[in-house]
Amino acid sequence: MSSKKVTPSADLQALLGSDHPPRWWRRPTLWMSLAALVVLGAGVLYWQSQQKTKSAPVYVTEPLKKGDVTLTVAANGTLQPTRSVTIGSELSGTVKRVLVDVNDRIKAGQVLVELDTAKLLDQVTQSRAGLASAQAQLAQASATLKETSATLARFEEVARLSGGKVPSAAELDSAKAAVERAVASESAARASVSEARAGLASTETNLSKASIRSPINGVVLSRSVDPGNAVAASLQAVTLFSVAEDLTQLKLDVAVDEADVGSVQVGQRASFTVSAFPARRYPATIHRVAFGSTKTDNVVTYTTTLNVDNSDLSLRPGMTAAATIVAKEAQGVLLVPNTALRFSPTSGNGATAANTSILSKMMPRPPRSSTPKTAGTDRRSGGPRQIWVLKDGQPVAQPGKTGISDGRFTEVSGEGLIEGMAVITEQRSSAATP
Repeated sequence: MSSKKVTPSADLQALLGSDHPPRWWRRPTLWMSLAALVVLGAGVLYWQSQQKTKSAPVYVTEPLKKGDVTLTVAANGTLQPTRSVTIGSELSGTVKRVLVDVNDRIKAGQVLVELDTAKLLDQVTQSRAGLASAQAQLAQASATLKETSATLARFEEVARLSGGKVPSAAELDSAKAAVERAVASESAARASVSEARAGLASTETNLSKASIRSPINGVVLSRSVDPGNAVAASLQAVTLFSVAEDLTQLKLDVAVDEADVGSVQVGQRASFTVSAFPARRYPATIHRVAFGSTKTDNVVTYTTTLNVDNSDLSLRPGMTAAATIVAKEAQGVLLVPNTALRFSPTSGNGATAANTSILSKMMPRPPRSSTPKTAGTDRRSGGPRQIWVLKDGQPVAQPGKTGISDGRFTEVSGEGLIEGMAVITEQRSSAATP
């Protein structure tokens, strides 16, 4: 006969019946809830670690290197002859002949234009007749003076011999007055001769000016006269030709901005290009920097003159040129990108971002600047600046002094700055890193 062993728990369960709920540690929902909480906590920790990794900054660096840098000043201007002359006419009249044309080489004294001289020849003839008439009147006055002087001499001799009895005092005074009138008439006649001679010289000068001559050796740049044209020079001299003395030497007048004029000095080197030869750079030298300013649309500029060698005659007056003036040069110096001079690390790091509470995230923040930190032209020089370098993965401020800049790189110097240092130029987040 076999016996069956019954446990107390089984007896208790049988006593309570099948409808009684199990104990709390045996409930499956409890363990399922605990498992869900564990999974949720693991997910939160994983998410926080990812956010911390993404918020960690990544620094873009460039090595500090040695090289050459040049500070340049850009300006635009127009090519002009070193000396140009506008030739006009002082006389009014009709153009009879034009003897030269544009691009002709001329010499000093060469006849360029001839005016109709018919009226001028008549004026010369008239002046010569007037001079002859004045000379005749002078001869007549001289004869009269000689006659009255002889009469006065006889009267004085008779008076001496007669002891003053004859001629009478009235006759003697009349003879003296006649002599004085004759002297005055002779002087007036001499003045008339001088006046007539001057009039003749003036008409002869006008006749010579009817043949318009070149005052210099040069090349004719422009011509604005043709045979048959009427020239009216009553108010001002009419311009007929424009002549350049020497096209092998030109000058370039450029407008330098007031912000750059302090760096421009006489003797500095420059170069320029023209639209006709865009691939060719012409050398030039600064000849003069004007003290007087020019104001156009509230922009103040100073005219700077550059000497240009045009031996091959490839350049022409009036061409527009874009000049680059070499203001300063530095060789074998430490160079830093201009982006690095504008860089400043943003506040906060990955740990701070990970520990930020939800409440702080919900608080409003000040707006960020939408302007990106990009490199630009930094023309300041000689000032203390702060450069950020990467050491052991962290940005470290390194003081230095800046020199000249070419718009991309800037000269730097200072203790602690050595070639090859990793200079930070930009800061990125891990999420933005590809």
